[in-house]
Amino acid sequence: MVGEHKKSKTINIILWTAQVLLSVTFIWAGSMKIFNSEDLPWKWIKENPLLTTVTGVLDLLAGIGIVLPALLRVIPKLTIYSGWGTVALMLTASIFHISRGEATQIGFNIFVGLIAVFIA
Repeated sequence: MVGEHKKSKTINIILWTAQVLLSVTFIWAGSMKIFNSEDLPWKWIKENPLLTTVTGVLDLLAGIGIVLPALLRVIPKLTIYSGWGTVALMLTASIFHISRGEATQIGFNIFVGLIAVFIA
């Protein structure tokens, strides 16, 4: 029984660590896309300002949704939905990059998507 409690506590710590890291990453990325997009080095950002703003808002929502509901214990199931939404966001980002011939840039999207699956 004690070993089971330790496993549960360890998984909980790993889960919260993943949530916080993903949240910080998305809040940073969303803020950069919305407020400092001209400083970002990717060509697609300068070519698609509306897409940059939309993905910035989605990134901010993902960053907030991946932590806040569980942290506040207000409809914590929203964290699960946010995790799946993040997976969908990473899939569409991967498809977008592949369609532009930037398949070498999807490693981060895959990594973040896997973390989001773990959270969901």
